[in-house]
Amino acid sequence: MPVIARQLAIASTALALFAVSSSGALAQKKYDTGATDTEIKIGNIMPYSGPASAYGIIGKTEAAYFKKINDAGGINGRKINFVSYDDAYSPPKTVEQARKLVESDEVLFIFNSLGTPPNSAIHKYMNSKKVPQLFVATGATKWNDPKDFPWTMGWQPNYQSETQIYAKYILKNSPNAKIAVMFQNDDYGKDYLKGLKDGLGAKAASMIVIEESFETSEPSVDNHIVKLKSTGADIFINISTPKFAAQAIKKMSEIQWKPQHFLNNVSASVGSVIKPAGYENSQDIISAAYLKDASDKQWDNDPGMKEFYAFMTKDFPEGDKLDGGTVVGFGVAQTLVQVLKQCGDNLTRENVMKQAASLKDFRTEVLLPGIKINTGPTDFAPISSLQLMKFKGEKWELFGDVINADAGG
Repeated sequence: MPVIARQLAIASTALALFAVSSSGALAQKKYDTGATDTEIKIGNIMPYSGPASAYGIIGKTEAAYFKKINDAGGINGRKINFVSYDDAYSPPKTVEQARKLVESDEVLFIFNSLGTPPNSAIHKYMNSKKVPQLFVATGATKWNDPKDFPWTMGWQPNYQSETQIYAKYILKNSPNAKIAVMFQNDDYGKDYLKGLKDGLGAKAASMIVIEESFETSEPSVDNHIVKLKSTGADIFINISTPKFAAQAIKKMSEIQWKPQHFLNNVSASVGSVIKPAGYENSQDIISAAYLKDASDKQWDNDPGMKEFYAFMTKDFPEGDKLDGGTVVGFGVAQTLVQVLKQCGDNLTRENVMKQAASLKDFRTEVLLPGIKINTGPTDFAPISSLQLMKFKGEKWELFGDVINADAGG
């Protein structure tokens, strides 16, 4: 073979080897719509207005947290582009915003969108599009259904587990009580109610003396509270979002109705419910928690809460650290950052779900001691433990043990 031909052959072999090796390097990076070498685009839908606007603080906290992550260099060198829209807690608006995020903004996935009715409205759409509906901000039991809805996952403990825990407590301490229930007339309220009835078992029919529903379009629940008092019930189960929960507490004080009051966890925020309703009106209310309470002095020297306080001071000074929503936003954002770290350079929608379903004993340090996040291919319920608490003075006091509810409710 002539010298020039030999040199050309060697060169072409080298080029071929280079092409193979470089394609191998390229193969290590995998992207779906919404991810590049420099960016991860994430969608979010929150009720910044409307009847559940108190929860808007969660989205604002997440935006501040992702900015903090970006300022520190992002995740594996990529900055988070967090696109958050308002749906006013209106399911038709949620559908509109989800379509916009997926089809126009072309996000990699939708993260922590809030509310059971809003998320229910986009549940089938997200799964038909095979776009993750990740760590939804609702405790409805149906989000843990990887078989039928493999693109949807919850984050917080499910509602049925929570009311089952209240039911166990009532059966043990007040087995002959008369129970009045007020619930929001939607999937969220009915899920909580089902858990209570399941927990009470055969005694549900005799113990529950009234099931009073209300609509989120109502300006006030005052008339419902007056009706509930007239039943003579000695236990009140309050299944409502923050605005209505605060109204109920105030009205109960006005009309001097003093049953044992159980308040669902989603409205246990000191900043957005208890303080507006009045500390003096909120004494001895029982709820359940899975996150640390920023108003509780026992966490002042806790390393995880010190990190949270530092974040609030430096990165989100306009936020209220006493609002439980800020702790939720911080905790769920930290969980997402862990998932994205695990994704490495494989930022496909499939791998995002795979990594979200591969969390083992993960802790965001705002979780109560003893509570860990675990998921698997058949377990889409990241947090399934709660601890009971009672409101005393100006803060919640935890009591009893951490109760691990069955992930399926």
